[in-house]
Amino acid sequence: MARRIWFGIALAVMIVASAGAEAQGPLKLRVGWAVVPGQLTSIIFAKPEILKHYGKSYTVELIHFRGSTPQITALAAGELDIAALAFSSFGLAIQNAHMNDLRLIGDLYQDGIDGYYANEYLVRTDSPIHKVEDLKGKVLATNGLGGAVDMALRKILRDHGLEENRDYQIVEIQFPNMAAALEEKKVDLAGMVMPFALIAKKTGKVRTLFTMKDAMGAAQTTLMAARQGFIAQHRAVLVDFFEDWQRAMRWYYDPKNRAEAIRILSNFTKQPPAAYEDWLFTKEDYYRNPDVIPNVKALQNNLNVQKELGLLNISIDVNKYADLSLVEDAAKRPR
Repeated sequence: MARRIWFGIALAVMIVASAGAEAQGPLKLRVGWAVVPGQLTSIIFAKPEILKHYGKSYTVELIHFRGSTPQITALAAGELDIAALAFSSFGLAIQNAHMNDLRLIGDLYQDGIDGYYANEYLVRTDSPIHKVEDLKGKVLATNGLGGAVDMALRKILRDHGLEENRDYQIVEIQFPNMAAALEEKKVDLAGMVMPFALIAKKTGKVRTLFTMKDAMGAAQTTLMAARQGFIAQHRAVLVDFFEDWQRAMRWYYDPKNRAEAIRILSNFTKQPPAAYEDWLFTKEDYYRNPDVIPNVKALQNNLNVQKELGLLNISIDVNKYADLSLVEDAAKRPR
């Protein structure tokens, strides 16, 4: 009995201390990101004057990762609060890292949504490759084995009766180097994303064979995820966080702000504004939900394809791993 009493007292002290710590100042959210401008995380807080809660209930520490997979490790170690995961790494976090408490909480960007950009698979303009079957015996480039671009490529090839090693070879090349590899005939096809695909096509030396949408329909390409315990402990702050994200999205997508929005991104990436003027924040860009609501249906299909390709061993019901209440509650607030 005494032990139970002391345990209860200790637990109460911890809860009060935690609440007191948050009362003393804004909660610092450690937020991961990997790519820009596909993920707007690195610039979404660049105009704090339009945000309602930043610096009051929360601040952010933006942490850059080479990709989404290392963020699984950071989440597991308690070194990251909100991760930017690809749909492929979301499934692997549940299967391999046994993160049964992982929750889908927000959208970053989607591929293949009607009327918006879809990742492209390019061949040389003078290439004799004109259909998927022509890729038999060829060398194909993706940015990373098991990633979204790689998975869609394998899916469309399998749908046309082609299998890796038996019928074609896949090599890994970073996106900035793919166009050169194509031109130098080191590879016969490259799976590319914005802005690299646009830059390559402007040279007139490459053309599109098919898109990611052709391969697997709509994709929840990257998403925000957090652990259930963290969400429960800081729910009110996270709703504030998403309300501000939604406010920033409206600002970035307002045509009257486009020039300034592009300058903000240009300053961050150290690339000239001209690199973005043709497509950023238009329908030539990826689709981003204005209320940051993820595409659960697309994610479910993506994970089904991942399992079909043998890259996932378990079936995952996305609804069991989704908590959309944060973005939904934020969207209900007065604007």
